[in-house]
Amino acid sequence: MVSIVPRSEWGARAPRDRSTTSWSQRRGVTVHYSAGPASQSVRSIQDFHMDGNGWSDIGYNFLVDRSGTAYEGRGWTVVGAHAYPYNASHIGVCFIGQDGDATAAAKAAIRALYDEANRRAGRTLDKTGHRDLNSTSCPGDDLAAWVHAGMPADAAAIGEDDMVGLSKGDTGERVKYLQVILMKAGFDLPEFGADGHYGAETEKAVLAARKSQGSEQDFGDRVTGWAAAQIMAAFTRNQLV
Repeated sequence: MVSIVPRSEWGARAPRDRSTTSWSQRRGVTVHYSAGPASQSVRSIQDFHMDGNGWSDIGYNFLVDRSGTAYEGRGWTVVGAHAYPYNASHIGVCFIGQDGDATAAAKAAIRALYDEANRRAGRTLDKTGHRDLNSTSCPGDDLAAWVHAGMPADAAAIGEDDMVGLSKGDTGERVKYLQVILMKAGFDLPEFGADGHYGAETEKAVLAARKSQGSEQDFGDRVTGWAAAQIMAAFTRNQLV
């Protein structure tokens, strides 16, 4: 099962109203993007939907950020407000960001939500982008192409460019991204966490992630293409546990 941050943890407002549907009525999962900055909070999106659009709650059933964290919106069986007239039949999953912002981790989390929806429904649901249902540019060209490719969750298909080429001593947001993925894959960074510095602790976690996927390499001081693929495979596997 995919790990989902519940409404209580992101400070959700209570809905003004809600209606539910059944799994027998669910036919698909629809991918969206917020079209705003990746720094948007889930609460700010809810505020806009409730105060700006006048909706009863946040429109999406789930949301996913660049780090691959999934957030509960309306939830599995509550009717959304994301793709009329498909709100009862389709589960809306929104990536928080703009076209081209979606990382491998975000795509893996969206795919994990889709797989969990299939498990709960007891059958295979349709994979759709918002533009497949309504006249809109959402979810952007990148995510639309990914959906049409079948929502591949394997790292080779979704890319690992955010971390390939990093090496010990590097600093910055790309290193922080690597560290977040490692932690979400189950490899702790207990001393420094995601501090944006590729040090000995990160080196050890990279090696552990590689070994967990059967690698015979004995280095963790750099992220090759193979290393990135193995890290993402470990991440995806952990999201589905």
